[in-house]
Amino acid sequence: MPKNEIPNTVDHNAPPPLIEVKGTNLEMGQQIGEAMREQVKRSIENAHILIDAAYNELELTWQGAQNQSRKYLPFAEERYPQYVDELRGIAQGANIAFDDVVVLNAMEAVTTDALHLTRCTSMAVNETRTADGHVLAGHNEDWIPEDEGDVFVVSAKPDKEPPYLAMTYGGLLPNVGFNAYGIAQLINSVYPGDSRIGIPRLVVSRAVLSSRRISGAIGRTLVPHRAAGYNHLIVHESGELYSIEVSARKFEILYGLDGYMVHTNHYLDPKMREIEKDPEELLSSRVRYHRASRLLRQSEKHTIKSLQAIQKDHVNVPNSICNHNIAGADPLDREKTISALVIDLTAREMHITWGNPCQNSYHTYHLAE
Repeated sequence: MPKNEIPNTVDHNAPPPLIEVKGTNLEMGQQIGEAMREQVKRSIENAHILIDAAYNELELTWQGAQNQSRKYLPFAEERYPQYVDELRGIAQGANIAFDDVVVLNAMEAVTTDALHLTRCTSMAVNETRTADGHVLAGHNEDWIPEDEGDVFVVSAKPDKEPPYLAMTYGGLLPNVGFNAYGIAQLINSVYPGDSRIGIPRLVVSRAVLSSRRISGAIGRTLVPHRAAGYNHLIVHESGELYSIEVSARKFEILYGLDGYMVHTNHYLDPKMREIEKDPEELLSSRVRYHRASRLLRQSEKHTIKSLQAIQKDHVNVPNSICNHNIAGADPLDREKTISALVIDLTAREMHITWGNPCQNSYHTYHLAE
């Protein structure tokens, strides 16, 4: 389907905003909240609307969501108080209630994944499969279209952790990006049946972004008392590719032995598939996985542009790699690609679109060390 025939596809005539932050975790959060105040507030308003619209499915009010999210906070405080400080800083900088920011960052947990809203696609190729010997990683971020306007890029210099460059939106902790130690992380929602009250996945993935070694990054995905799990596609500048499939109590480590790796929103390992909740609802994830895998394996000379071409793919539209909100009605099935990015880990660059990549330009950001 040509791009001009796909409705509800927004043209952005500017790159996503870039903010530079530094200092303690609290100070960085305050800087994010202050600089992105309107985006943070709007993302909370959008979360209100989403929970209200899905009341018949979730039977959850905003007050109920606040009550639920508070149960997760002690686990995060105990293991990662510095990232809870970031959340406090975001709330302070944006001049909003801390409880509201906590709901945003525990949203998947408090809705027990009933929304099934994230349909992200991640991929990576190492130096053996690229034209210039660089290590590349790509990610399409799919979420509700109302949050597309809240996308921004953070270039951070924490006092005690590695500098990083990451994409995020609204009041969410940054986690999709890469750091100065040559470690990139791309996350995909998965749907385990063993979820529990514990450390929210966004806090876990924020911690991974501060890793200095591959083993440290993998270890942080498996932190005890985690509430559930993502798939963490972890890429190292050496060309090492790992996909860590995580649930609350189980995990499996997949390795990119042949230089390629793709992950979407279903578990690949047979043992992890045994605990997958509602696998029949994840058919489009399987279609995207096989499509991206096939396109990735068609070349041994990948470039930034070839990965960007895969990110624009419309097979099985609207539930394609480049995901579109065509109907725009059902709150439980109303999402689109709000950003797409390709990381050149060798060059320490991020090439990112604001909105659907089929219709919006990529813009280049560098990690300032």
